[in-house]
Amino acid sequence: IELADAGRHFRLASCSCCGGQLLKPDVVFFGDSVPKARVESALSAVQSSNLVLVVGSSLMVWSAFRLVKAAKAAGAQLAIVNVGATRADDLADVKVEALAGEVMMQLAMHPSLLVPKLA
Repeated sequence: IELADAGRHFRLASCSCCGGQLLKPDVVFFGDSVPKARVESALSAVQSSNLVLVVGSSLMVWSAFRLVKAAKAAGAQLAIVNVGATRADDLADVKVEALAGEVMMQLAMHPSLLVPKLA
């Protein structure tokens, strides 16, 4: 599954109550800053992880790469699934050079690899 055309027809909605100001979804667009509280939460999560799995990212933006660096500094292992080089290839314990969608589909179809639900 590849998303070559993802976002191609994406349009921000306008607010009909305030005269047409654009409504922005609760996501961080490329080039925007990640909110400080979200950064702190993500850093805390990776620093207490045993393993970080990166799927379909080159990690070229600092906001993602710093999470990988923090995880490794805290002793976590790093697994990467991506086509092509990533900024963290030299940090990876395992690198799978494959399409993310294909790998995730195979994992989803393998019953012994299903991740248990968190309570």
